[in-house]
Amino acid sequence: MLLEQGARVVIVGGGAGGLELATRLGRRYGRRGELEVTLVDRNHSHLWKPLLHEVAAGTLNSSEDELSYLAQAHWNHFNFRLGALHSLDRAARTVTLAPSLDQAGREYMPERTLPWDILVLAIGSVTNDFGTRGVAEHCFFLDAREQADAFHQHLTRACYGANAQDGPIRPGQLHIAIAGAGATGVELAAELHHAVRALVAYGLDRIDVEADVRLHLIEGAERILPGLPESVSSATAKVLDSIGVEVHTGEFITEATADGFHTRSGRFIPAAIKVWAAGIKGAAVLEALDGLETNRLNQLVVGPTLQTTRDARIFALGDCAACPLGDDGRSVPPRAQAAHQQATLLARSIAQLRAGAALPVYAYRDFGSLINLAEHSAIGNLMGNLLSRHPANYPIEGRLARWAYLSLYKLHQVAVQGWVRTLLGTLADLLTRSSKPRLKLH
Repeated sequence: MLLEQGARVVIVGGGAGGLELATRLGRRYGRRGELEVTLVDRNHSHLWKPLLHEVAAGTLNSSEDELSYLAQAHWNHFNFRLGALHSLDRAARTVTLAPSLDQAGREYMPERTLPWDILVLAIGSVTNDFGTRGVAEHCFFLDAREQADAFHQHLTRACYGANAQDGPIRPGQLHIAIAGAGATGVELAAELHHAVRALVAYGLDRIDVEADVRLHLIEGAERILPGLPESVSSATAKVLDSIGVEVHTGEFITEATADGFHTRSGRFIPAAIKVWAAGIKGAAVLEALDGLETNRLNQLVVGPTLQTTRDARIFALGDCAACPLGDDGRSVPPRAQAAHQQATLLARSIAQLRAGAALPVYAYRDFGSLINLAEHSAIGNLMGNLLSRHPANYPIEGRLARWAYLSLYKLHQVAVQGWVRTLLGTLADLLTRSSKPRLKLH
């Protein structure tokens, strides 16, 4: 398969992988018109998904850390089109974008169709509630910036309201329960412990944080962070215990109500504020995308070259792709480092297609895992293949782990903005930090 001069490469999804790929291709091929690169996303701006728990807690202001897709496209010689994926026509090689609606439900952009020669699907994932009764009605999700912002607004209103009400604070009124003790749930619990206390300290003096506020973290597995090494899980559990987060392991939630969670063991965990972070799946639009193969989690099945199994001109990366990890049926884990690696590989793949050469094969490299526990600590492990060719597990904690965690975001910023913009942005943040509250208060 040869990719000719001026061929159209359409990337749907501006998450970490999609944006990095569009930026790489635009810089290399867009300026001289060697390729027409187009990025499609339903949002106007990009926010690194691993930061959403900070947005939800209010320790990160999403409007200050976002990156405009339109500006990024202008600076890096690719096109940006606002819209959500609606359907795919493989025979005609087109994608159709759904109409765009304003907050009142009025259409301001009609349905549109984009032609492509190479299509890359990078639309990420959505929360999987496993059909659990009451979850959709009573829980918040953290799939996107808008959801994280909505949770933060709900949390601050709940605290303001409790502080102003005539009667005493009701049992469970300011209890927060998080379903799922993976990285998102654990990091959110630690961030909320810090954020709620900071919010109350600004002057909500009728709230007794120790008596009225309680944080619950609920996990069906026998330990938190079940997908990470036990040493990381154990060290993290100790930190959470030290700050008073109530961890409930081996508890499967059977129903969510306005007042809390019911579990299979018969327990009821009271909490008026609930977040569901217990699993992921592919977006519903992938279910019937012109015959492309999906797995039981509704992810697109791809081969080692990241090509979809039923169309060699369509690639998928990141959380929406089920990429084989080995011969045992496992898939590459849905992590930011995997999306970054896959974007790097697909940039090479496009170069190979232009040359008419064989495509490179993706092999996941696990560089370890890092958990940020707000101001309390950071814990993780660095794998040996980051440091050498010999696999090993190097546990890290404290300042070194925090520095490593922050560096992951800076590396993402460098990939999309370059060293100069990243350094200037970091310097500006440092200079203005003392003039702003450390917490978004509304």
